[in-house]
Amino acid sequence: MDKKYFKTNYIMIAFALLFACVSCVDDLNTLPLDEDIKTGENVLTDAESYKQLLAKCYAGLIVGGQTAVDADQDISSINGGFSSYLRLFWNHQELPTDEAICAWNDGNLRDLHDMDWTNSNEFITAMYYRITLQIAYCNNLIKLTNGKSEYKAFSDEARALRALSYYHMLDMFGRGPFVTEEDEIGSFFFPEMATQKELFDYIKKELEAIETDLAEPGTNEYGRADKGLAWAILAKMYLNAEVYIGEPKYTEAITYCNKIINGGYSIEPTYANLFLADNHLRTNEIIFPIAADGNSTQTWGGMTFLLHSTVGGDMPASESGIDGGWGGNRTTKAFVELFPDATGTDKRGMFYTEGQNLEIADIFNFRDGYALRKFKNITSTGAVGSNLSFPDTDFPLFRLADFYLVYAEAVLRGGSGGTKGQAVIYINKLRERAYGDASGNITESDLTPDFILDERGRELYWECHRRTDLVRFGKLTGGTYNWPWKGAVVDGKATDAKYNVFPIPSSDINANPNLSNISGY
Repeated sequence: MDKKYFKTNYIMIAFALLFACVSCVDDLNTLPLDEDIKTGENVLTDAESYKQLLAKCYAGLIVGGQTAVDADQDISSINGGFSSYLRLFWNHQELPTDEAICAWNDGNLRDLHDMDWTNSNEFITAMYYRITLQIAYCNNLIKLTNGKSEYKAFSDEARALRALSYYHMLDMFGRGPFVTEEDEIGSFFFPEMATQKELFDYIKKELEAIETDLAEPGTNEYGRADKGLAWAILAKMYLNAEVYIGEPKYTEAITYCNKIINGGYSIEPTYANLFLADNHLRTNEIIFPIAADGNSTQTWGGMTFLLHSTVGGDMPASESGIDGGWGGNRTTKAFVELFPDATGTDKRGMFYTEGQNLEIADIFNFRDGYALRKFKNITSTGAVGSNLSFPDTDFPLFRLADFYLVYAEAVLRGGSGGTKGQAVIYINKLRERAYGDASGNITESDLTPDFILDERGRELYWECHRRTDLVRFGKLTGGTYNWPWKGAVVDGKATDAKYNVFPIPSSDINANPNLSNISGY
C-alpha cells in the first residue's frame, strides 16, 4: 500500500465527515427529497466511503481546516494554521520547557514559555477544543459503524485514536468533558466531567478491549493504527501513573515496553534518517507517525510549522529543503548543556550555532539561543521533498527508542519484568548510534534518575515528550530545575505547581456547569 493513501484523501474526506453526522433528534432522521443533498445514507455506501471517513480521524491530527491550506477552519476562534493538532501539541509540550523558546509575540503565545498562562489563553483554548473535536470525529465514525461487523477494523482504529486524544486530555488538562458514541449530542447536552482516575481507567479499558483485534505491528497500511499504538499509549500512561492517579504502575509499563520491544521493531541505524522527508521508510523504529505530504496535506500547522519555524538567522533554508525560514523556535542554554559539546560528539545534538548566541538576552531575537535543525524536508538520498513550502516529513509520535528509555526508567523506579542490565543494553544501543562507537556507553552505576531524564532529552527532544517528562521528575514547576526565561525571568525562577497542567478554558467552564478546573485556576 502506498504510504500516501490517507494523505491524498484528506480533503475529500473532510466533506464526507460533514455530511455523515447523525442527528440526535428522531424527527430529523429523514431522507431529504433532493437526492443531490449529501447524507450518511447516500454517502456511506461501501467500505471505501467508510475508509474515507476514518481518514478524517487521521487528518484531524495534522490539518486545521476542512479544505486546502487550513481554509474553512475547524475552530472558529483561531486561525486554521495555528490550530493544527500537531502544531498546538508541539507548542504545549515544548514551549513550557528547556527545549524550546519562540521569538514570536503572537497573542499570548509567550505565556507558554513564561509559565504564567490563564484559563483565557487562546492557544490553550485551541488545544483543548482540538482534543475534544478529534474525539468527536472518532465518536462519529464509531457510532456510524456500530453493528456493522464488516467495518469493525475501522471502528477499532478510531477507538485507538480516541484513546490517544483522551490520553492527551489526561496528561495536559488532568480532567475534561467525557463523551463517547453512546451520548446523544443535542443543544442542551452538557457532558459530564471525567477526573484523572476516570480518564485513566477508561483509556486502559478501551485499549485492552481492542488490543487483540488491532493489526499486528507493521501489517496495517502506513500511517494507520495497529497494536503498537495501543501498547505505546499504555506504556506511557503507566509510566506516568503516579502523576495521574497517585499509584505506581511501573511493572505494567515494563509489560507494554516488552510487547513493543518484542513486536518486530528495531533501531534505525542512522539517527538523522528518522526526521527526513523519507522517514516513512523507517517503520522499523517509528511505531506511529502523524503523516505529512507536501502536495496533499498542505497546512501552515503540522510539519510546515515545525520546519519553517525553526529556521532563521544565518541558516540556509535550502539546507532544510524549504523555501524560507520563519525565525521562531530555537533552544535554551540549559538544553545545550545536556550534550558533551555542541559540535557533534553526540550526533543527536543537531545545533546550528553560526550567528547564534548561546545566551538569550532577548526572547524575540531569533539569534539569541542556538538553533536546532532536527527535521528536514530532504530525503536520506539528498533529494528535496515534493514541495518547498509544505514538507513530506512525517512526525514520529511514538518510536522504539522511547520505549527503551521507558523500560529503563520503569526498572529504576522499581518495576518488575525487567532488569538494570537489560536496561543498560538498550540505552547503549541508542548511545552507540549517537556516538558512532562505544565511547559513550554507560554502566549500571550510571543509571540514575537524572541520567534518564537527560538522556530522554538528548534522544527525544522536540518530539513532544519534554513537558510530560519534567512533570514526572518534579522539575517542570517549582525551583528544583530552572532554565533561561522560565517564569519570565532571564535566569529562570520557581513557578507555581498549578502549571503542571493546563486549565480548562473559561469559555467551557462558563458554558458547562459540570466542568471545573484542578485547584489553582
